[in-house]
Formats: sequence, C-alpha cells, structure tokens
Amino acid sequence: MIKLVVFDMAGTTVDEDNVVYKTVRMAINAAGHNYTQDQVQAAGAGKEKSQAIRDVLSIDGGAPSDEEVAAIFADFKGRLKKAYQDLDVKEQPGATELFAKLHQQGVKVVLNTGYDRATAESLVNKIGWKVGEQIDALVTASDVENGRPAPDMILRAMELTGVESAAAVAKVGDSAIDIEEGLSAGCGKTFGITTGAQTAEQIQQAGPTAILNHLHELSAAIA
Repeated sequence: MIKLVVFDMAGTTVDEDNVVYKTVRMAINAAGHNYTQDQVQAAGAGKEKSQAIRDVLSIDGGAPSDEEVAAIFADFKGRLKKAYQDLDVKEQPGATELFAKLHQQGVKVVLNTGYDRATAESLVNKIGWKVGEQIDALVTASDVENGRPAPDMILRAMELTGVESAAAVAKVGDSAIDIEEGLSAGCGKTFGITTGAQTAEQIQQAGPTAILNHLHELSAAIA
C-alpha cells in the first residue's frame, strides 16, 4: 500500500514554461557553445543544475573543467533569478486537487527537486502551496549530499513523513532520472509523466511502473 508520493516539481507538478532548461541553455551557449533545447533537456532534465550543465557539456565526449561549469552555473543562477521575477508560475492542471485527494486517502505528499532550496521555495510560494497544508514536505537538491539519481532526497522525504518502507513510496516525475531516483531508493512504484521535459519514449528507457499523461491518472494507478 502506498503511504507517500514524492513528486518532482518543474514539468510534473509545477508549470513554469520550461524556463529553467531554457535558461540553462542560454547560459551554456553564452559561454561559446551551441546546444539545442532538445539536447539540454535530454542530458540535463531532473538533475541538480550544475550537474545538468556538466552533463550537457559532456554530450560530445569532452570533460568540462570545474571552472567552466562553475562559471556557467553562476551565470545561470543570475539569469534565472531575473527570469523568475516576472514569471507567471502556476501549478500543473489538477495538482492541488490531487494532493487533497491523496491526503483524504491517508497518503503523504512531498515535493522534491533538482533546484536549490531558494529557487524551489520561490516557486512554491508563487503558487501558494504551504508545507503542512497542501504538501507535507519539500526536499531540494541543496538539502542532501547527493542529487538524482541517488536516493538521498527520497530517503529524506521518508524521514520527514515517518514512512519507514520504501515499498510504500511512489515516485512521480517527468524525466528518466526521476525514475532512476525512485528505483535507487527502492520505491514500490515509479511513474513517468509526459507533461514536462522528456517524451514517453525517453522516460520509458528507465523502466517506470507506468507512464501517465495527466496527474489525475495517479489516484487509480497507486490503488
């Protein structure tokens, strides 16, 4: 029986018009590169953002220096802060309704993300979600030692909600690395969703329990 659902944010429960990966691409290409948006999302989706930058820069088989990654990441953070000031952030359709339905069923709801805490909290605040109300906890890449696909964020979510068995946890995300994270944590179920960064075909490569097209499909899927 599922007692906890850990949801990714951007593309899964939060609709921010893909601004993060657009900004990742802008910062990388401003440093003299020429990657497409599809390349950025295929290599970087769901990851802690400095790792995403490193992996995009490694597409052609090279090994970017720590200095280059750090410089691009710093530029990215500045660009993203400016972009978020005027961004119309909204929830993915049906997210709040789904959270309420899960709570009625006795299921805990946690958001996790490859963002740092400041960025994640800014998104949550813009939507109006609060820990202790719509969600039970928020876990970010800056809260743990290892980002996805390591299980650290899911294990932290379990600690915060008192769920002891990973078999009672479902992970939902819009990229293959979300599924890999769920599998590495030993989650009972993992669900890809096609509302975000990657296609069903890309997500399927990680071997999820199922792929959803809309959040409202989840209630039946975890039953």
